Amino acid sequence: MKISEWLDEKEKENGDVSQIVLPADMSFDEAPDETIFFKEVNPCGMLCTENHPFSKVELFGHWYFSSGQDKKAGIHSSKMTWRLFTKDKSLALQTAKEHIEYLTP
Repeated sequence: MKISEWLDEKEKENGDVSQIVLPADMSFDEAPDETIFFKEVNPCGMLCTENHPFSKVELFGHWYFSSGQDKKAGIHSSKMTWRLFTKDKSLALQTAKEHIEYLTP
């Protein structure tokens, strides 16, 4: 079953799926149809393997998955992760940009 089909079923059952967690096997089995937005704050350079704040928006069928690690958490933190499933592209993009642009110089 595709992620978009699973989300449609869950939406019919429960209504709000904006904060739902995908089953582990499903989240690794399907690549997004498209990555619409990605931004990472990595002042360390590309060889640093630590956590860095990021935001991304991916498209799965007619669902947008906006997720990341909030810039407020700081560099090398694993806290303040967030996610949002929505059918609204502008909401997904706005949410991703708000999380990553906090205190951007």
